[in-house]
Amino acid sequence: MGYLNLIQIAESIMDRLSSLFSRFTPKAEVFFTGNLCEAVSFDGDGGHLHLLRSGTMELLLQDGRTIAVTEPAVVFLPQPTPHQILPGSRGIDLVCARVQLGQGSLDPLFRSIPAVQVIPAEKANTLAPALHLLFEEAAHRRCGHRAALDSLAGYFLVVLLRYLMESDQGKAGILGALADSRLAKALVAMHERPECNWTLEDLADEAGMSRARFAHHFRETVGVPPLEYLTDWRLALAQTLLEKRRPIKSIAGSVGYRSPAALTRAFTRRLGQAPTDWMASRAIADSVKDGSSVNSA
Repeated sequence: MGYLNLIQIAESIMDRLSSLFSRFTPKAEVFFTGNLCEAVSFDGDGGHLHLLRSGTMELLLQDGRTIAVTEPAVVFLPQPTPHQILPGSRGIDLVCARVQLGQGSLDPLFRSIPAVQVIPAEKANTLAPALHLLFEEAAHRRCGHRAALDSLAGYFLVVLLRYLMESDQGKAGILGALADSRLAKALVAMHERPECNWTLEDLADEAGMSRARFAHHFRETVGVPPLEYLTDWRLALAQTLLEKRRPIKSIAGSVGYRSPAALTRAFTRRLGQAPTDWMASRAIADSVKDGSSVNSA
């Protein structure tokens, strides 16, 4: 395969991810860097990223599992997962960040990645440059330290998602579908043009497949039927726009619904709350201050 072809493939893969990132930008906020010598518990309020630079530790999960991490590694918990870190006797050098992939359970990335990922650093060479930058910034508290850490953590999160998509761990779910050249065409169409009146036949045409074959292959890879995925995508976009204080009247058409009433019905049916009630519950949750996590960035 020629060099130019490799470049085109790489650009194509990143364009597929960009169709997600243009709507849902992965976010990371570093809240701890340094040496950790005692057990610490983390709640299930959001996702977490733990970057182990040195030492050994145990990851204790709420379901009773214990994962021993005995070498430098990336520990990624994309979903709200209560857990505890128990450092070895000599402590550990660690960077911890809260992560957000999008609108919770409706976000395709949220549902695509296993609840716990432990990736040894030496087995993921493509992550090494971003890891090095993060560790260097964490070790030297220069001017703009916190802003730099959060920016680097956000960058690392994108690189990590790219790595997962290109690895065996990304063969299923949205990452696996985006790596499939045919399914990716239909997904990018949905992601970039949610306002269109998509039918199953339209999406199959985008993928260049028969309707039956497309529906089967999509469900086998992503885990849900195409039109169910489209509904969740539209509602996740609606949630994002609601959080930006956009009126539901202007949101409805932009995410593929003919009227505010149609959007409200779909929203309530899928989420169990009307948009106004959902916004009220979000405001209450955001007002609750979390004081249980380590905070030493």
